[in-house]
Amino acid sequence: MNNQRAFPLILAGLFLLGPFVTFGQADKPVDSEIKDITVFLARAQVTRSVKTRLDAGRTTLVITGLASQLDPNSIQVAGKGSFLILGTSHRQNFLQDVNMPKSLKGLKDSLEYYRQQLVVEESRKEILNKEEAMLTANQRIGGGNSNLTVAELKGMADFFRSRLGEIVVARMKQDAAIRKMNEKITRVQAQINAQNELYARNSSEIVVNVSAESTTPAELEVSYVVSRAGWQPVYDLRAVNTKGPVQLNYKANVFQSTGEEWKNVKLTLSTANPNLGGLKPELVSQVLDFLQAVPYRDGYDKRMKSAPVAMERAEGPVAMQLEDAASMAEFVSTVETAVNTGFVIALPYTVASSNKPTLVDIGRHELQALYQYAVAPKLDGDAFLMARATGWEELSLLPGEASVFFEGTYVGKTFIDPSQIRDTISLSLGRDKRIVVKREKVKDFSSRKSIGGSIRETRAFEISVRNTRQELITIVVEDQVPVSRNTQIEVAVTDVGGAQWNKDTGKLSWTMTLQPSEVKKVVFKYEVKYPKDKPISGL
Repeated sequence: MNNQRAFPLILAGLFLLGPFVTFGQADKPVDSEIKDITVFLARAQVTRSVKTRLDAGRTTLVITGLASQLDPNSIQVAGKGSFLILGTSHRQNFLQDVNMPKSLKGLKDSLEYYRQQLVVEESRKEILNKEEAMLTANQRIGGGNSNLTVAELKGMADFFRSRLGEIVVARMKQDAAIRKMNEKITRVQAQINAQNELYARNSSEIVVNVSAESTTPAELEVSYVVSRAGWQPVYDLRAVNTKGPVQLNYKANVFQSTGEEWKNVKLTLSTANPNLGGLKPELVSQVLDFLQAVPYRDGYDKRMKSAPVAMERAEGPVAMQLEDAASMAEFVSTVETAVNTGFVIALPYTVASSNKPTLVDIGRHELQALYQYAVAPKLDGDAFLMARATGWEELSLLPGEASVFFEGTYVGKTFIDPSQIRDTISLSLGRDKRIVVKREKVKDFSSRKSIGGSIRETRAFEISVRNTRQELITIVVEDQVPVSRNTQIEVAVTDVGGAQWNKDTGKLSWTMTLQPSEVKKVVFKYEVKYPKDKPISGL
């Protein structure tokens, strides 16, 4: 009777628990692969694809093995198939590490092997120590046994001497072996520590809740933004001679230490910077009052810096080399958006998680250039070859360091900052000793006189330029006259020698054209008057 009453109760309980049994299914881990990556100036957007099969009802898909520095606010999920995406979430997984690369696994295996060998070497040394102790203890045998003959005692002494000597030599060898093994362990451990910083982190997971009416295949595209990634522009500027254009090689140092391996993926480099935020700051009232000073605020909330912004896909570099003289720049296309520029790399790239950046070619451009010499003999008597390149405005250049080459020789480094360049990039291509420049003080026109309570000094300088090259040259010669910042100091420029004179800065500039073996000279003069009892500086 009791069993008959209990049976309906069990059925009712199962009926009530039915929804929980249906909806409380276990998580379903799914594999994903990186489809493409967009590398911003700071951070990167990773897009992964997931292919799986869904059962009827609700399913919780867990995309595992993702970088721990994933920004949860940046997660986007799109699906293809007969199913509905109910929602997404993000969580950290402290039990599963990001996939460890083979190089790090090999280092850890080597470390374990060396540690085992160290134990073996130390054990061998310990055996030698115990044998030595045993022999030393047994040296008293001869003294306690009066029946031993002299020959027997001598033989025993020879044995002790020989064996103890062998032990000393063997122990020295063991010490050397132990020392070498410890050195190997130290080096390998240092390498492991350097890579552990990149890989020995917890991973994270994206959880996607979906619902399907029946069993169906499903494809998901998941994108998110990670930190510890970005790129920096670098340039090569090359001039073959003084008659052709300047070649500008646009490159990028791409870096990432996310713990993920970007293997054979589509990359785009974007000039966007998500760290700056995308919301316009708003001004607030700048209030003035007595006694109670209200600090001025520009209205820019620091929280805006972390606000999500719309970002086009773009990503970084690949450790991939082409044969022959081909350049990766030939496989890059430029995409202009409303506010940014993206450099899309057609070939798949691999970027390892590393502390070292990967250099990627973005583009090669030719800039029309005017070549001329320049010299400031007051500071340096050598003439410098200058290239003034134009036509860079449409290249989407960013501030970055540039290496300068002339006639196949490295000249030095410069810095390109488009915000400071007007229409011409000026490059110094090195010294030319074949142009001889001298700056001399003309004594006949230089004097110092005392007039009343004042001192009047007259200065004159002659600059001569000689062209020993076998071709015509154009050279800009620069010098200066002093500028007074005090009404008691009077400066009178009596002769600028035909130079262009900037009265505000005192700069003098001559542009000369010289034939082969031609010499040109210019003379400039000025006077300075100042109080006798007040010595001046800068003259």
